[in-house]
Amino acid sequence: MRGGGAPAGVAVAWQTFGCKANQYDTERMRQELEARGAESVDGAEGAELVVVNTCTVTNQADAEARRFIRRVRRENPRARIVVAGCSAALQAERYAGMPGVVGVVPGHDPVEVAGAAGVTAPPALVQLTDRRSLDRVDGEPVGAELLRRREGATRGWLKVQDGCDRKCAFCATRLARGASRSRPPEEVVREARLLARSHPELVITGIHIGHWGIDLEPRATLSQLVARLLDEVPEVRFRLGSIEATEVDDLLLELLRGSGGRLAPHLHMPLQSGADPVLRRMRRWHTRAMYRSRALEIVEAMAAGGPTTAEGAPVLGLGADIITGFPGETEEDHRATVALVEELPYTYLHVFPFSPRDGTVAAELMKEMPVPQRVAGERSRELRELVQARGEAYRRARAGSGAQVVLEGDGRSALTEDYLRVRVKSAVPDPGDVGRVLHDAELVMDEGELVAVLG
Repeated sequence: MRGGGAPAGVAVAWQTFGCKANQYDTERMRQELEARGAESVDGAEGAELVVVNTCTVTNQADAEARRFIRRVRRENPRARIVVAGCSAALQAERYAGMPGVVGVVPGHDPVEVAGAAGVTAPPALVQLTDRRSLDRVDGEPVGAELLRRREGATRGWLKVQDGCDRKCAFCATRLARGASRSRPPEEVVREARLLARSHPELVITGIHIGHWGIDLEPRATLSQLVARLLDEVPEVRFRLGSIEATEVDDLLLELLRGSGGRLAPHLHMPLQSGADPVLRRMRRWHTRAMYRSRALEIVEAMAAGGPTTAEGAPVLGLGADIITGFPGETEEDHRATVALVEELPYTYLHVFPFSPRDGTVAAELMKEMPVPQRVAGERSRELRELVQARGEAYRRARAGSGAQVVLEGDGRSALTEDYLRVRVKSAVPDPGDVGRVLHDAELVMDEGELVAVLG
């Protein structure tokens, strides 16, 4: 890592690639540099310093970050560039050799980023103190200073843990992020209270949030943390980030069903494949039957104890990640995935054709049993079209019922508790309420479009 001696007051632009955890990390970097006197600006064109927080989920993600850095160099050759994040953790030397890059941070530590940028300030202004050097990625603290807000956003990210102890064959994130580390519950609650001042909804995020608490003493569970947040941080809505179906325990299900919407009825449960042979090659820890059984239990419980649509289905946003064309995936495997998607009431899917990541088991498997990219793409399209029709049917079924919405942008769009983005038809009562409070609304169809009429 090299620093470039930038003075306080430097104009800094930010670019984030990847997941909500990365977005959270960027906000902590921003908060740290601003505490040292830096000024955040929109766009890299006029910036003196550009901080790039990278993702390494695929080789394409690495390439996308490098393309962005080269573009910044062309369009603003005077800009100093600092590279951080997951890709930087695995390819520090490659980034360090790129023109314009003055510092590389192999991870997400805000103090390390400030040091790499050379942004200094009197000690009284530095928010993050008593930090250890980043000798190993899995020793990187999850959070030492509390995040106060997510700049320019309606919903706040509340990161409760970092790292992952699983070893999925396709994933390099565990190599970049290290072992699973949980934030202490007291720290999470304090940060939630701060974020609640600026955001009416907080999304509980991390790399593997279902493992929150297993490394704490005494050991705890995510559901216990969520229950505490609901009790101690009132007047905001919480939403779970990505969570494994097998890690939705009975207490968490009861909170989803019985909190009156305080815990949003929305679950994003990664599936990856609906075929056991593929799941085994992926080194996933659940079987098709395990995922199916728990998903159906969740849907049945939500229908029995919570609000329902006009057709009697539970008000539940249900999503998943699926990878098509994973090495060795046969047409029979794909049909098993399609059958499971048809059976479960998904309202949306994130579907990706397989893309290898160097250094992973899956990259080696691809050499032995490749699936043509054309085939993977066709399978992705089939699944997307299938769930698109399902999602539209669910939106129509929600018409005529109530919702609690968070207004976004200029107040003309909103997000419901079950993760539907809708247009706001009525006037915003108070522009100051945009992105600050929850609004009661009625969902109606307007010329074939689901819209929210504010109460």
